[in-house]
Amino acid sequence: MSAAGDRLQETARQAALALPGTDHGYPFTKHLDVYTVAGKVFLIVTDDPDEQIITVKCEPERARAHVQGYASITPGRYLDKRHWISLGPGPGITKRLVTDAVEDSYDLALARLPRRDRPRTG
Repeated sequence: MSAAGDRLQETARQAALALPGTDHGYPFTKHLDVYTVAGKVFLIVTDDPDEQIITVKCEPERARAHVQGYASITPGRYLDKRHWISLGPGPGITKRLVTDAVEDSYDLALARLPRRDRPRTG
């Protein structure tokens, strides 16, 4: 089952907020809801009804595979197009794919943090 744009965005928000140490706000513009862990961005939700996308961090090889495999996944909007992808509603964009993309992005952001700056889990 594909996720419509508003559901895609809500799924991404819920997945992000379930992760330890997640914070969010609108530091750039009122249309970009930015999710961070210890100050590192891992998710951007575009709050524009005409452009229902989310943008996440992604390993370059996986990013290329996603862009080639899904019509509504493109190189990241606003950011480094090798390390970020944008997902919009479309065929094959499921709740599980969105949740996995958000969790993978979070993990990539965490991996760049010194251990002392990582949120405590458990």
